[in-house]
Amino acid sequence: MTLENNTAPPRDPRQDPAFDPVGESKRLLRAIRTATLATLTESGAPFATLTAIATDYDGTPILLLSKLAQHTRNLERDGRCSLLLAQGGRGDPMAHPRLTLVARAARTQSPAARGRFLRRNPKAQLYADFPDFSFWRAEIEAVHLNGGFARAADFGPVPLLTKIDSAEALIAAEEDILQHMNADHGDALALYAQKLAGAKPGQWRASGIDPEGLDLVSGDETARVAFPRAVETAEEARRMLVELAQVSRS
Repeated sequence: MTLENNTAPPRDPRQDPAFDPVGESKRLLRAIRTATLATLTESGAPFATLTAIATDYDGTPILLLSKLAQHTRNLERDGRCSLLLAQGGRGDPMAHPRLTLVARAARTQSPAARGRFLRRNPKAQLYADFPDFSFWRAEIEAVHLNGGFARAADFGPVPLLTKIDSAEALIAAEEDILQHMNADHGDALALYAQKLAGAKPGQWRASGIDPEGLDLVSGDETARVAFPRAVETAEEARRMLVELAQVSRS
């Protein structure tokens, strides 16, 4: 697919100036843990199923799929797919934001992708090593956001994805950072979830970190804490997490 729009969408003067389509798209991508996966059957017909997802460091969706499932057989034949991430809630479901991704999926044997998926979806550890299961990355090619009435945007993948070229040190330290936060700073994680992400009280744990934010899980609930500025090293991440804890307590 040729991408014609790899930059942030131009501002529509009819939309609320406070509406940030890229920021809202990033939030939905990182915060939602299940998605509708549309693949193509052998005849070319669309075939939609439900799947659990996580995200790689740059935001690329990670899937864990069984070869026994038709959607996996479809992707083996044709990797083109689409993912719909919809935010639930009370009231009219059509008024809630949702994100549609056009993508091309391929298997991955990346240990990092595996780790991020299983921390995000710990129940999947029960079957992740079954011989018919494999991890996939869905490389994003186009983005459509419907954020509610008069809050729509279309753009390419570049604005949505997180730049990680200079974040090797942060990525290498991810496991240590998460272990430290989960073992020693559960109170701070609960504050992040409730005060910064608007989540419900719970036993919140950190499941992933990247230059733009921290991913949290509590049972079946998920939350995303966006950083006000990018971090690229473990020390920058430490300072950021301390800063956010102070903000949460103020």
